[in-house]
Amino acid sequence: MKIDLKQYSQMSPFELKNVLIQMAEDEAKKNIGEVLNAGRGNPNFLNTLARKAFNYLTLFAIELSEKNIDVENLGLKIKPDGIAKKLDSFLVKLEDKKSAIFLKDAIKYCEQNLKLDSDELVHELADAALGDFYPSPPRIFPNIEKIIFDYLNQVLFKGELSKQGKFQLFATEGATASMIYIFDSLKENKILKKDDHIAIITPIFSPYLEIPLLNDYQLVEVYVEGDEEQGWQIPDSEIKKLEDTRIKALFFVNPTNPTSVALSKETLEKIEKVVTNKRKDLIVLTDTVYATFVEEFNSVVGVIPKNTICVYSYSKYFGVTGWRLGVIMLHEDNIVDELIANLPKEDIAELDRRYKIDALEPEKIKFIDRLEMDSRNVALAHTGGLSCPQQCIMALFSLFELLDSKKIYKKSIQSILLKRITSLYDNLGINFAEGPEHTYYYALLDLGKMAKEKHGDDFAKYFIENVSAIEFLFKLAQEKFIVCLPGQGFAGPKMSLRIALANLPSEAYPIIGKDINDVMQEYYNEWNKK
Repeated sequence: MKIDLKQYSQMSPFELKNVLIQMAEDEAKKNIGEVLNAGRGNPNFLNTLARKAFNYLTLFAIELSEKNIDVENLGLKIKPDGIAKKLDSFLVKLEDKKSAIFLKDAIKYCEQNLKLDSDELVHELADAALGDFYPSPPRIFPNIEKIIFDYLNQVLFKGELSKQGKFQLFATEGATASMIYIFDSLKENKILKKDDHIAIITPIFSPYLEIPLLNDYQLVEVYVEGDEEQGWQIPDSEIKKLEDTRIKALFFVNPTNPTSVALSKETLEKIEKVVTNKRKDLIVLTDTVYATFVEEFNSVVGVIPKNTICVYSYSKYFGVTGWRLGVIMLHEDNIVDELIANLPKEDIAELDRRYKIDALEPEKIKFIDRLEMDSRNVALAHTGGLSCPQQCIMALFSLFELLDSKKIYKKSIQSILLKRITSLYDNLGINFAEGPEHTYYYALLDLGKMAKEKHGDDFAKYFIENVSAIEFLFKLAQEKFIVCLPGQGFAGPKMSLRIALANLPSEAYPIIGKDINDVMQEYYNEWNKK
């Protein structure tokens, strides 16, 4: 097979995926086969109870709005007075008792644990479900902010985050939107400038390697490389790179994509030590979308809260990639606000001119609010914010997890993913790393190490020197109709493949393991004839 390596090796993994899918589909049609696309991380599991509750809440709000006017197909804006009791009456009549109990328990939880007023809460959620008004305030609804913070505090920080002070949230259209908003606002506020250095812990989600290089930002990337031999933790020599004052920000995904490993407490404490002792001005940007999949998660927010911008997305854990649900969390006393306040006078004056259309004292606008304003180019900030229905269902997902005291949902998902990676590696004929810090959401398979483990040093040397991961991927797609992504595109090992374990039926993974093993065997048989 002749592959134009120069043409394909420079492509983003997600663009290469489309080429591989087309090849696999074409060959599958000829051979009456089935394409197995393990290239994208969209889960094939999803939460159902919060979705049901959302729809019943919407139905309740619609019926309430229709009672305000006697005109067919027309409703009027609902009012908060006595709305909690009205919801109780609605739920008593509901045939779906499981959803009714969940909504009752959710409201009760908020009353007892978050000290929220039931009428204000139910009105906020019901009106949000209707989506009949602009989000107000645009950044996030006040009761929903408290619910989501409680969720983040419990699932990401074991309830310890409240000890670190007060945090504020900005609801966004998923983690990717969050990242764009953050980079844009850091640029607009003159914190990140052209040719500034940004450290990136690798391997990492490939678009996160591509964003800083865009003409919009033109940043210089410094890779802080995880070590596979150390379980993808960060060696001291790599952490030391952060001492370079040219580096303005540190950017990483935790737990990682594609290695599916959470950073250890020890690794985070080493980063904390550098920040505390030598880099008090360092901005730390972390994506925690996979945190809910591991047993042992430690967040950098817990050790350096004032330096960290934390992004979380509901997309993977609840199966809501199509809903686009994310949030940015920032300590109210954060390093970004401090850096903005210490800008040169001419820069502050320029920023005041930018934001003065929305505030009498623009210099007092906090970065979390600048994020929302910048997301709508300031002039349209009053129409900004995540849509009301999205905020409502995000709160319901949060409450679902908070009420699941036995973690039945989480354990079910973990069981599914563990079953899939086990069957994959059983059919590869090799072992995989285990432990409470692993998400098992992806497998990063090092083909060179696999070649050595299965067929010895001599073949592995030949394989690494004569075969590329891109060639292997094309062969896999053409002969087996299986699509995976190149690990190198995520700044991973040169001879590695990323296999998504969440997006295909469990019975697909033994097939994928066997077929990857068969392709490797073909290379071995060819070499063995020489």
